Amino acid sequence: MESRVDAVRAFNRFYTRRVGALGPHYLESPFSLTDLRVLYELAHREAPTAADIVRELGLDAGYLSRILRRFESQGLVGRTPSSADARQSLLRLTRKGRAALAPVEARARGAVESLLGRLPDPEQRQLVDAMGTIAQMLAAPAVDAHRAAPYLLRAHQPGDMGWIVHRHAVLYAREWGYNAEFEALAARICADFLDHFDPAREHCWVAERNGAIVGSVFLVRKSKTVAKLRLLLVEPEARGLGIGRRLIDECIRFARAAGYAKITLWTQSDLDAARRLYQQAGFRRVHTKRHDSFGRKALVAETWDLRLSAPRA
Repeated sequence: MESRVDAVRAFNRFYTRRVGALGPHYLESPFSLTDLRVLYELAHREAPTAADIVRELGLDAGYLSRILRRFESQGLVGRTPSSADARQSLLRLTRKGRAALAPVEARARGAVESLLGRLPDPEQRQLVDAMGTIAQMLAAPAVDAHRAAPYLLRAHQPGDMGWIVHRHAVLYAREWGYNAEFEALAARICADFLDHFDPAREHCWVAERNGAIVGSVFLVRKSKTVAKLRLLLVEPEARGLGIGRRLIDECIRFARAAGYAKITLWTQSDLDAARRLYQQAGFRRVHTKRHDSFGRKALVAETWDLRLSAPRA
């Protein structure tokens, strides 16, 4: 155990030095790393309370209070009373706060792109997958420390697109009566993803359990400001483990980090399980249209949108 502890501590020292996290001013900004984590949470949450930030970042409440008072005095953060609890205030970044954060986030993305750019594509994927594994295993409850995680997520690899097309065709035919037209659509989506893949703006997540693929999802570029969630799938034997929600959450997290303002998706009104997940994640239905497709009559197509952020005064 002692050697393992030493190895983890050595990695922590290496990584904090590599990403420049040790200085009082992170990424040549006037902020510390903790300051920027607080600003990031305020920018990417819808009216959080101080308690929300404490829970997310594991900060001492008094320490966070001092940070927030400093930000308020600088005009970076504003407060409004909570209508649900008069003892709580809802926090928001002001326009000045967003303007202060934007160049730092741009430098952060540039630094990571430079770091990844030193590696060939296969090694980039290996690095990102390893980071995902670390995050997933360390986020598990302590009681699960000696038990294998129920599933893991990774980036796509050669051969995955064939599996995704195959399983969409089989499951949608079995469960919803869709014909080969739907299989062709899935194949086109996968082919377009590979032909035009932009790793800075697009991603495919593949879920594995006990060495077998059990789910997948794509986030692809629709425009400069809009991303599109596509081909969400979870195998029947893996449903109920939270994989679908986790895949959607990863899409949202990635889209925010990539700078998108909105995620959109296209689904059908009878896909109740997926629609519930979209609604729980904050998506809202914005358009419906009847159509005859995939060997089915009178399907109702639905467009759902999720707005990720909006500038505030």
